[in-house]
Amino acid sequence: MYVKKASGFFGRREVLRRLGEHLSVVSDSGRGRMLAIRGRRQVGKSTLVERFVQDAETPYVFVSGVYRAPLSQQLAAATAAIQEARHPLPDDALLSATTASSWREWLGRIALAARGGPIIVVLDEFPWLTQGDVSLEGELQAQWDRVLEGLPVLLILIGSDVAMMDALSHHGRPLFGRLTPLVVSALSPADIVEALPGSPAEEVFDALLVTGGYPRLVTDLARHESVGDYVRLALQDQYSPLVTTARLSLDAEFPDPQAAYQVLSAIGANDTVDPGYSDILGELGEGASRKTAETALTRSLKTLAEVKGLVEREQPAWAKPSSRLRRYRVTDPYLRFWFRYVERNVERIARGRSDLVVAAFERDWSTWRGQSVEPIVRQSVERLALVEPALADVESVLPWWVRDNSVEVDVVAATRTTTAAIGTIKWRSRGGVTSRELEQLAATRERVPRAADAKLIAICPTGRAPREADLALSAADLIGAWR
Repeated sequence: MYVKKASGFFGRREVLRRLGEHLSVVSDSGRGRMLAIRGRRQVGKSTLVERFVQDAETPYVFVSGVYRAPLSQQLAAATAAIQEARHPLPDDALLSATTASSWREWLGRIALAARGGPIIVVLDEFPWLTQGDVSLEGELQAQWDRVLEGLPVLLILIGSDVAMMDALSHHGRPLFGRLTPLVVSALSPADIVEALPGSPAEEVFDALLVTGGYPRLVTDLARHESVGDYVRLALQDQYSPLVTTARLSLDAEFPDPQAAYQVLSAIGANDTVDPGYSDILGELGEGASRKTAETALTRSLKTLAEVKGLVEREQPAWAKPSSRLRRYRVTDPYLRFWFRYVERNVERIARGRSDLVVAAFERDWSTWRGQSVEPIVRQSVERLALVEPALADVESVLPWWVRDNSVEVDVVAATRTTTAAIGTIKWRSRGGVTSRELEQLAATRERVPRAADAKLIAICPTGRAPREADLALSAADLIGAWR
C-alpha cells in the first residue's frame, strides 16, 4: 500500500507561490488585484484556494455559487459566508447581520471591510453566480473601478466553465483589462510522486493515465497496493470515484444531449486511441446521409477542440496548418481511460458483471497504455529541452506519420528550422529498446522532414537502450522534467 500524505493535499507549489505573490503586492501597495482561476472540474481549484486562504492568515470570505439558484439564495449564501471563514473579515457580525439585497450592496460591505487592511474575496463557481444575476459581471466592474481597486482586496474568481472563464478577459467584456488569468491543471507526474511516495516511476505514469491527475482519484488510488489493484476493485463498484467522477464532470459540460458528446465518446472509445476523421465517422454509425454526418462531425470537433478544450487535434511535425492529415484524442487522460473502459460498461457493472469489464481491462491494458502514454512522454521531452544539451533549442515535440500510417515516428523534436532528434517510445515493463528497434528508427530518418542530422532518442520505462542511441530516457528521467 502507498504511504499517502496524511492531509491528502500535495503538489501545487507553483500556483500557491503565485497566489502568495499577488497577495504580497496587494498588501504592500494597498491596491486591489483581480484573478480569474479556471480549470476543468475535479482538478482541485476550490481545495487549492481554500488551502491558500487558510494558510495566508489574512481575513477572507469564501463564497460558493449554487447551481441554478435564484439571486436571493445566492445573496443569502454570500452574506452568511462572511462569518464562516477561519479568518473572518473585520466586523463580520455587523456585515452579515442582514442579507444583502443586491450584489452592489454586498460588494459595498466588502469595501467597508477592506478599509481596515488587506482582505481576500473568493467567488467560487463564478459562472453559477452570474446565472442567478446576469448583471453581476457588469456590477463587479463598476464597483471595482469606483472603489475596490483602490483598496487592498485580492479578488479571486473561480470557474469550471473553462470557455466562460477565459472569455471574461476578452475585449468587449466588462472585466476586460482588469483581471489576471490563472490556470489550475491536473496534478503533474511530479505531484503524483509526492502523493504516492516510494512508487516506481513507471507506476506514476500508470496512475496518471488512470486518474488524469485528479486529486480525488489520486487520493483514492493511494489506498491500494497498485494501480492495477485499484482499477480492478473500482470497476466492481458502480459508485466508485473512478466510475462516477467522469459522469459528474461531463453532465456539467453537456447538460442536454448533444452530438458533440457522441463524437467525444467515439474518439475516447476508438481502438486506435488517436483516431482520424474517417475513424470517428465510422464509429458514429449509420443514420443520416454521409454529407449530413460529416457536417455534424466537423461542427462537433470544432466545439470540442476550440470551445470546450476536451479534444486535441494533432498534426504530424512540419505539417502545414491547412493540412487535413489530422488525428484526434481526448485531452484528459482520465476521460480517455473512462471512455475506453467504463462508459459503455456502466450497465454491466451495475448488474454484477464487472468480471467482463475487468477482463477487458486486463486483456488490452498494456497495449492501450503504451499508446496513451505517448502524448505525456512528448510533453515531458519538450520540458526536458530546457536542461538537456541534446535537445538544445527544441521548441516542439510532435509525432510524425504518413497518410497511410505505414511509417510513423513517436517523437520528432524540432527547433525553429530543423529536426534536432527523432525518438521511439517502447512502454514495456521489462527490457528496453532493442537494437532492431533503434535500427528501424534510424531507417526512417531520411523520410522525416529536415532530419538528416537528427539524433536518435530511445525512450522506455527502464531507460535501457543500445549504445548507438544518442539519448536514452527512462520513466524517472521523464518525471524529472516536471520537477
